[in-house]
Amino acid sequence: MKSTYSKKSRIGFMVFWLCFLFSCSDPKEQYDGYLFAYFEGSGEAEKQEQLRFAVSDDAVHWKALNNNEPIIASDKISQTGGIRDPHILRGTNDQYFYMVATDMFTKKNGWDSNPGIVLMKSDNLLDWTPSWIDLEKTYPERFKEIKWVWAPQTIYDPEVKKYLIYFTVRFYTNDKLDFYSAYANEDFTGFESPPELMFSAKYGAIDGDIVEKDGIYHLFFKGNTKDETGYEFENGIQQATSTSLQGPWKEDFKYLDAYAGEPTLVEGSSVFKLNGKEEYFLMYDLYTSQRYEYQISNDLVNFSDTTGTFTKDFNPRHGSVISITKAEARNLQEKWGGVPRSLLE
Repeated sequence: MKSTYSKKSRIGFMVFWLCFLFSCSDPKEQYDGYLFAYFEGSGEAEKQEQLRFAVSDDAVHWKALNNNEPIIASDKISQTGGIRDPHILRGTNDQYFYMVATDMFTKKNGWDSNPGIVLMKSDNLLDWTPSWIDLEKTYPERFKEIKWVWAPQTIYDPEVKKYLIYFTVRFYTNDKLDFYSAYANEDFTGFESPPELMFSAKYGAIDGDIVEKDGIYHLFFKGNTKDETGYEFENGIQQATSTSLQGPWKEDFKYLDAYAGEPTLVEGSSVFKLNGKEEYFLMYDLYTSQRYEYQISNDLVNFSDTTGTFTKDFNPRHGSVISITKAEARNLQEKWGGVPRSLLE
């Protein structure tokens, strides 16, 4: 008995250390920092609508990379020469990263020139392969007289093992703002088929962001409330839920942001999970006052009543956040500089 017990103990000890060395824990809990993709809300007007990155070790204190200069020139990745609302996603197998953005250059072309979206793919966060899709030219029958294709985002659909891209659409012939979606092709250069209506909020909605938790998909968006004459008297961050990305979606008319019912306006909400915690940040853009704040939740239903404020050396507009490793942080530092020292040790 003594000999057998000793042998089992040695095996157990070896297994423990092998698990430790090769990180048997959930890989999602091994991330050390955060990467923020955004476009700038201040500075030289011609350079604002371009992609920028920032990094943080705690999701609160942020440092812009590349001295807050664009990491990629918009005229190299978009049809219009500008991008807005960049959304970044880590692929399910950690092999690729995906970004989508609104193809729009309002500083040059105004608000009525928005042919579609930008798509980008990378295997290292540094080098991105771009493409774009013009909805009216690609699908002239379904998207004739389209006016806006706003704030695209991407999420992996485990039911079909494909990446779903969703965005807000508005036509010249209809003021209603609805969410459409389509699955990306294998190369992430376009859609497999024409986008279909995904969700139609009662009063219209923009800036959708879907987060999955415990089998429930939470679609956060900027919604509004109108009276019987169509006058909008309240707006803010709301959500709809579903057990499938294909819907149906159940709309919750409650406002989640701390500024609901106040004159302060918010948009561009984005939710991300904190590393190693069952805690989420709902961040949003207070675009009229050049502020960016967040509320905290443990269940994506109930959020803190007060907001937290980011410390940053840039003025972000409608962005998104992913978790990153120290190795990825070092690569970002070598390419653009600006990464906090704590992530380089």
